[in-house]
Amino acid sequence: MARMTMVEAIRNAHDVAMERDDKVIVFGEDVGYFGGVFRCTAGLQKKYGKSRCFDTPISESGIVGTAIGMAAYGLRPCVEMQFADYMYPAYDQIVSEAARLRYRSAGEFTCPIVVRMPTGGGIFGGQTHSQSPEALFTHVAGLKTVVPSNPRDAKGLLLAAIDDPDPVIFLEPKRLYNGQFDGHYDKPIESWKKSELSEVDEGYAPIPLGKAKIRREGSDVTILAYGTMVHVALAAVEDSGVDGEVIDLRTLVPLDVDAITASVRKTGRCVVVHEATLTSGFGAELAALVQQECFWHLEAPVTRVAGWDTPYPHAQEWHYFPGPPRIVTALRAVMET
Repeated sequence: MARMTMVEAIRNAHDVAMERDDKVIVFGEDVGYFGGVFRCTAGLQKKYGKSRCFDTPISESGIVGTAIGMAAYGLRPCVEMQFADYMYPAYDQIVSEAARLRYRSAGEFTCPIVVRMPTGGGIFGGQTHSQSPEALFTHVAGLKTVVPSNPRDAKGLLLAAIDDPDPVIFLEPKRLYNGQFDGHYDKPIESWKKSELSEVDEGYAPIPLGKAKIRREGSDVTILAYGTMVHVALAAVEDSGVDGEVIDLRTLVPLDVDAITASVRKTGRCVVVHEATLTSGFGAELAALVQQECFWHLEAPVTRVAGWDTPYPHAQEWHYFPGPPRIVTALRAVMET
């Protein structure tokens, strides 16, 4: 075991996977020589050579299209989009080709690729470096979608994603890249940047996709969250005085329905939290699921706390996010219903 940031854990996962299987290759914009804009692939090209870790032209569609062709012929590409905001030129390749290859070929070809993307805000990146597009992927049959909340999960889930026979979208909350924080957005980055690093197994330790994790047990209300919002939800529970049970979904597709329903049937209340915009966000799917599966156990309507339905507001970043005050308000409201 070693203490790692999420960046270090992701880099270690690449290293372990590439050492175990010479079919695993890593590429993307500035991924090779420079080691990635966030340094998640630093040192891999030097260790494994330019044929297994290399830079590409600035063409997201080309990156993913190349990965799909490689995967169809037996390789296991793990590619990086510099930011999730840049994935739109590649969306057609992801949806029309990667997600459908197994079905379209009646199983003759599969597409074992991982598309890694830094996601979310919290670093004052503005409109084109802060989006949370997970719902665009969870809607597509044939894709799996992963959002880790800590270094240990980031490594284990990435190893499982690389092993998976089908395409996996791996969204990495960049607010958590260099250290966890206590969930209060109004604190400066320096206060959490090097704190509370996770203990990570340095060997091969995959975490199965589709298994949620209870981060805090409680009896009053179930809070469903993923990525950065797990830490914000934990902070909100402590601020609210409500005995909330916080579930870290970890993977959105496949979704751990059993863990969600078991918790909501116990607490009778549910609050869903994500930083993406509210309308048609993944929280709507979670709310519908809870209503359908837990209707007779609910003591209050399912509540969503999410980002505003606006383009990303750089100047009002901390207000746009569902910070602890907004979640506290939601928690107290469902308890009073």
